[in-house]
Amino acid sequence: LARLPEIRSLVVSDLRAALEGDPAAANTSEILLCYPGILATLSHRIARVLFELRAVFVARMIAAIAQSETGVDIHPGATIGRGFFIDHGTGVVIGETTHIGDGVKLYQGVTLGAVSHPRDEEGRVIRNTKRHPSVEDDVTVYANATVLGGETRLGAGSGVGGSVFLTKSIPPKARVALKPPELTVKPPGLPAAAWVPDFEI
Repeated sequence: LARLPEIRSLVVSDLRAALEGDPAAANTSEILLCYPGILATLSHRIARVLFELRAVFVARMIAAIAQSETGVDIHPGATIGRGFFIDHGTGVVIGETTHIGDGVKLYQGVTLGAVSHPRDEEGRVIRNTKRHPSVEDDVTVYANATVLGGETRLGAGSGVGGSVFLTKSIPPKARVALKPPELTVKPPGLPAAAWVPDFEI
């Protein structure tokens, strides 16, 4: 109960980030009631406090319920700063040891995950190690990007483009993007032999 004012303050910052970050958002009531990313974040704010208080099972249950409702999977062990916004949300995965700073925005399908699970000499998984990336303040990660590894750090103010697969750190204010694919369009009605693409998208 003593942590509720802190949770409320964080949720208000998340709502403001959503309102400022999505031109389709009409007001905070709409965001709170209709945005799956906000529901997932709100659930995480509560689950994270319970996780810190060692009510881990209850925290995991809240995370599981939120995931089934929203399609967003945030481990309650992940630490997330103020003004966090997940746009659209479906398919987002945030691992247990992820650290996210303030003012971070993620789009649908983003994974902040582990490269592999470290094991001891007997082949057992080593627990309580940093396995997931760190995302500094004011970073944007676009749709379907994958960022992996406990040593991977996205520098403050950086941007990761859609569908990027990243396992190395990037400096502040960097931009990472894939080269655009070469696309061709076959006009209807032409036989295959006569099809010569005359433009790229």
